[in-house]
Amino acid sequence: MKIIVTDQDGIEHELEGLDGWRTMEVIRDWGLNIKAECGGACSCATCHVYVDEAWFDKLPPPSDDEEDLLFSTLDKKPTSRLSCQILLSDELDGMKVTLAQSAAKD
Repeated sequence: MKIIVTDQDGIEHELEGLDGWRTMEVIRDWGLNIKAECGGACSCATCHVYVDEAWFDKLPPPSDDEEDLLFSTLDKKPTSRLSCQILLSDELDGMKVTLAQSAAKD
């Protein structure tokens, strides 16, 4: 299973992931520039990504907690999601996301 991640510098990375893993875990474990401070507890917005429009509607809707956290970011867009809330599955093989600047470690 693969996801395509564009980092904050515009460089595209093809990352291998596993079914059931959080998208944030894959991005973090491959060493890309993502804070992911809460480790997937949906209590921060430091794993903020923009989901490619072709994939956005394939995701389940965000929870109220996720929506609240996304509104706390300064760079929210219509396709914003927290990558810790996107569980990988066969249906998402090939999904494209872009790391938001607000998710950067530096």
